[in-house]
Amino acid sequence: MLENCQRHHMLLGLGALTMVTILVLFVESRYAAEGPRRREPQFVIEDNSTCWRNEKYHVVQECHPCSEFDIVSRSLGVCIHTHYKEVLRCQSGEIVTRSCDRVALIEQMNFLKFEVLCLVIGLLSYLVSYARDRILSRRNYMRIERQLNRVQ
Repeated sequence: MLENCQRHHMLLGLGALTMVTILVLFVESRYAAEGPRRREPQFVIEDNSTCWRNEKYHVVQECHPCSEFDIVSRSLGVCIHTHYKEVLRCQSGEIVTRSCDRVALIEQMNFLKFEVLCLVIGLLSYLVSYARDRILSRRNYMRIERQLNRVQ
């Protein structure tokens, strides 16, 4: 199909795609410059303390998925909404469990799976188009060979 397009149409299309790309990058950088907006959870955390909001704390256990039992039985209130929890120790010595967002490692693994899937689909598409091109080239060669054999 590209071989049927005129040069100025291809340049116009390329220019339009370039402008859209620049516009998207500009809009994205503008919103990213504002920084992440921290939202307070709008759900009841649990009857445990919220000392981590008022005093210094350190993380005892990093953010990790709740067990299936905690989610189903609703034994931990923090596991109901996000299905992830982290354990904190406040400066006063109190140990608190709070809800947290998804684990960065899980997000990274999901992204890598997506990238590998895109690579596999891209390679399969290339192989199919390459095979199709070879088949069509072979047919064209055979047709030309038959025409030359008839002339002689």
